[in-house]
Amino acid sequence: MAERLPRGAADGKPRLMDPPADLTPRQVVQELDRYIVGQEKAKRAVAIALRNRVRRLKLPPDMAEEVAPKNIIMIGPTGVGKTEIARRLARLANSPFIKVEASKYTEVGYVGRDVESMVRDLVDISLEMVKQERSRDVAQTARGHVEERLLDILLPSPGTRHAPGSEGEPEDQFQRTREKLRQQLREGALEEHAIEIEVSQDSFPAFRIFGGSGQEEMDINLRESLGGLFGARKKPRRVSVREAREILQHEEEEKLIDADAAKREALLRVEQSGIVFIDEIDKIAGRERGQGPDVSREGVQRDLLPLVEGTRVSTKHGMVRTDHVLFIASGAFHVSKPSDLIPELQGRFPIRVELQSLGAAEFVRILTEPKNALIRQYRALLLTEGIDLVFTDDAIGAVAELAAQVNQQSENIGARRLHTIMERLLDTLSFDAPEMTERKVTIDDAYVRRMLADIVKDQDLSRYIL
Repeated sequence: MAERLPRGAADGKPRLMDPPADLTPRQVVQELDRYIVGQEKAKRAVAIALRNRVRRLKLPPDMAEEVAPKNIIMIGPTGVGKTEIARRLARLANSPFIKVEASKYTEVGYVGRDVESMVRDLVDISLEMVKQERSRDVAQTARGHVEERLLDILLPSPGTRHAPGSEGEPEDQFQRTREKLRQQLREGALEEHAIEIEVSQDSFPAFRIFGGSGQEEMDINLRESLGGLFGARKKPRRVSVREAREILQHEEEEKLIDADAAKREALLRVEQSGIVFIDEIDKIAGRERGQGPDVSREGVQRDLLPLVEGTRVSTKHGMVRTDHVLFIASGAFHVSKPSDLIPELQGRFPIRVELQSLGAAEFVRILTEPKNALIRQYRALLLTEGIDLVFTDDAIGAVAELAAQVNQQSENIGARRLHTIMERLLDTLSFDAPEMTERKVTIDDAYVRRMLADIVKDQDLSRYIL
């Protein structure tokens, strides 16, 4: 049987990316600690998975082709950090990342989205990442082109400029005026000056057709498909120099970027470093019962299996292989359990990590320690109104204890409970902030108890907090 090679390996050798910047597993965990409290086992698992991808890219191509990613399944209640761990990991690795919900997909033959669409969406995300990076690379060159185009609009070249006998003073005067305008542009003196520019207009709208695979919607731009046969239409638009600079900057960057090379790079990134996070995988767990939604559930598992094992997926940008895409699945598994998944799919997720429920101690840390801690966010928001919001330690402890109590007595939604508690706690302050004369507000234990007293007294806590 012939060995399968990555796309574009014309020389018969697998084509790999350059290894990304080295981050040891310990460094990855330390970075994750800045945003996520606890869940050390899950952090270690994803850190090792990320490091193994770096190691694979350093192997000889023949060996690297054989090393499959160790997919991970996270088990734990909602709001404990499963999604955040995967999202932060993708940012650390600068990898194409997509989060999908397993319950949104249907078996091939049923109305809905087929599982291959998650790979197509991932390719679109990867292409956008590549374009943004290349735009930054050509931004300086594009700015020079934009400046020349603005000058051409502000001071059109005289029609007799190149006619016989027009040499000399008129040309010198034109250049002097142009240089003065250039200086004013660079100093920002003409930012609000209105000019007329031509902007691109699609000749034809995007048509939506239904593909044969799961009736997946595919957007096809007719003009693009016909290779620009109909040309690009332009329409005049009157804008300020400031707006024109942004529009023209985008146009010039698009011209300087090699679209085909960007697509190749995007496909390669998906193949070598893409990450797919499949949430709510427990919703499609369950054995075949022959009728009802379970038929589609197990069918989704069967459709998902080839993607996780490694297959080729056709996208509008080209074929992409999923052999080395890292899949991270998560679910609460309150009703079902991981063993309810079909055995073949279970075997493709060799690493299982159980995340722990969060209590009052973890809530205190979540409120104060992470870089994006809730209390820091609320302080920054109210500081825009000129109000210095201060939380005492006992107030933070009271909020954490109350959140843990509500989770115990009603539905446990983990750290998301803190959002609802904080919103109710600061409801009055947020509403009155623009008219307040007091510039410093201290939130202490007494304030917390007073504002949330009705929640403490009422037995049916769900009446007050989701």
